[in-house]
Amino acid sequence: MSGIYLHIPFCKHKCTYCDFTSFPNRLQFAEAYMACLYREIEMRGKELAGRTFDTVYIGGGTPSVIDPDYIYGAMKKITQCFTLSKNPEVTIEMNPGTVNEQKIATYKRAGINRFSVGLQTAIDAQLEEIGRIHNVRDYLYCTSLLKGENFSADVMLGLKGQTQEDVRKTVEIVAGSGARHVSMYALTPEDGTPIYTDYLNGELPDSDEVAALYDYGRALLREKGYARYEVSNFAKKGFESKHNLNYWRRGEYIGLGVSASSFICGKRFTNTLNLDEYVKCILSGFLPVIDSAEVACDDAKFEFLMLALRTEAGLSAAEYRKQFGSDWKEDFAEAYRKTARFFDETENRTKLKDEYLYVQNGILTQYLKD
Repeated sequence: MSGIYLHIPFCKHKCTYCDFTSFPNRLQFAEAYMACLYREIEMRGKELAGRTFDTVYIGGGTPSVIDPDYIYGAMKKITQCFTLSKNPEVTIEMNPGTVNEQKIATYKRAGINRFSVGLQTAIDAQLEEIGRIHNVRDYLYCTSLLKGENFSADVMLGLKGQTQEDVRKTVEIVAGSGARHVSMYALTPEDGTPIYTDYLNGELPDSDEVAALYDYGRALLREKGYARYEVSNFAKKGFESKHNLNYWRRGEYIGLGVSASSFICGKRFTNTLNLDEYVKCILSGFLPVIDSAEVACDDAKFEFLMLALRTEAGLSAAEYRKQFGSDWKEDFAEAYRKTARFFDETENRTKLKDEYLYVQNGILTQYLKD
């Protein structure tokens, strides 16, 4: 499986926790940027001719903040320049405060068949606190436009003052809105973001409190029929995100747009994070890559193990052997000896026990040392 990622770096307002490459005050440059993105699509399409891609993911920023005709144009270019599989999964991220009926209609006409809606929390005061431009009513209006469609909702844990009752209300609203997929993840306060000050001041829930909220939210989602298939992702049967599964299976993907990352032919590379530099490179006929490196064999083995053990399915010994020609327990013998008690195992498959999946980072660091 292979994926295509398009980065739309514009938004109306930067959230207090946001560490992504996004520009809240440069929406007037959207037309020029999208023209350059179309050109990069053409350039990469020629380079990757003969490959088939199974998923397209349009992220940001806030892709739904720009004119939907630009999204339609991007998808038209993708279908002209890349070979897509017969029924590709095509996702767009949306902020509920930027959506209307006409935009949804244009997205569908463009071939988009999956929608990722950023709710974060169903508590309006918390939405305002973290700088979201929408409220719960906006979310409900947005999802009413998506009735019967395949859409996902984002839920954030670890917000200031967040309680189990807040999580319960959020899960109830998400499930009631018809979401077929839920991404429930912990807030990560990044240095340089406004919310990092709250973290330094001890105003955010600590790790144990967030873990308790996660366990509570996970139980609620299970009751609503959402099965966990990755540490932060839950879905109704058959509605797992194919694009994200490709990442966790260490599949290939090409990233297009400012700051987009790629993994193709054993090499990882990243586009410039600077919007002006991106435009200059494309207009000059150059790909805007600023960092590129071959993934060494030992790093590849660790990546495979780390990504697989994030998922509910776990690590397949046969697949590891197929890719690397060795046994993972021998390659990571010392780390496995120290961590074996955390696993459930069959003859071919190893997975973290349910109670340890959320805290898998602390376990998997043993393998990084190995």
